[in-house]
Amino acid sequence: MSDQAYKDLCQAMAERGGAYPGMDIPEFYNLVRELFTPEQARLCAAMPRRPSSAPQIAQSTGMEESQVGEILESMADKGLCTTFTGPQGERLYAAIPFVPGIFEFQFMRGTNTPRDQLLARLIRDYKKAVDAQRGGAQRISFPLNRVIPVEHTIQAGGRLHTYQQVSAYIEKYEPISVSTCFCRHEARLTEGQDCGKPNDVCMQFGSGAKYVIERNMGRLISKEEAKAVLKKAEEAGLVHASMNTQEIDFICNCCPCHCMILKTALAQPNPGVALQSGFQPSFDPGRCVACSTCVERCPAQALTMVEDFPKLNENRCFGCGVCASGCPSEAIELVGKPKVEPPPLDRKALKQALSSAG
Repeated sequence: MSDQAYKDLCQAMAERGGAYPGMDIPEFYNLVRELFTPEQARLCAAMPRRPSSAPQIAQSTGMEESQVGEILESMADKGLCTTFTGPQGERLYAAIPFVPGIFEFQFMRGTNTPRDQLLARLIRDYKKAVDAQRGGAQRISFPLNRVIPVEHTIQAGGRLHTYQQVSAYIEKYEPISVSTCFCRHEARLTEGQDCGKPNDVCMQFGSGAKYVIERNMGRLISKEEAKAVLKKAEEAGLVHASMNTQEIDFICNCCPCHCMILKTALAQPNPGVALQSGFQPSFDPGRCVACSTCVERCPAQALTMVEDFPKLNENRCFGCGVCASGCPSEAIELVGKPKVEPPPLDRKALKQALSSAG
């Protein structure tokens, strides 16, 4: 019975998609047997696509309501599903993919236990195995993620939408939480790698933040603290990234050496098409002192110095503003790229765009 539960879970995770969907390979079963008990696997496989209450899930699965509620709570504690309060005050639960979702939740607490180390190795092995089955990193036909630029580097007077401003999300949402960067923490757990970038800089908003705070995966922060987190990330040269939607519930602050969003984009033929903000840098020759700081900071390796002046490879540029935020002579500002379509409104619209792109 337990073997069948994990096989059913594999099919369910395949249907849920994401960057690393379910795949019927040994590494999948090694991983899920550590993540899920057989009962949790069985319930997770049977959960409906839309957020549902424990009584609704019990009815659809034919299980006892008290048993379902207990299993769902244990899954929520382990980051195997999300939970939040519905419009009528009822407790709702939602199934989630591996990425974004289950993988990130395992390490957001920043703990380093023997089980953390084991899970990190199993997750790393599964991602490598999936990539090998695909013949390399997944090709991006439509961007799953996007960059939100460093706001103060954008050219004054330029047209700026609210979805291009991190400050707008900070002002809009309540509560806000901060947690450990999953990608950098996984690297420390598996290989002892540490690039020296700050770790407690990934933020969640609204219902996502409530879940993270409730399950002790992160901590509640004020709006002022959120702005301080962003400043720390920007000074460190990290890239603000999220889902490629206008409505978001998280912002990651990513490094190119470890973070999945950037590494996936950098594996594409044209990284700046696979991941971008709608902006690109403009350089003031009167201010530039040819210090090469922008070249050194660029996470996409989109800049080179040619005759003591920065040259931009637009096909690699993310439009993140990391070059501009670190320029000591303030010789760089971001300008809007022509004919850039706005991101899909929400996850439903993004899913439709992904399906249309093939």
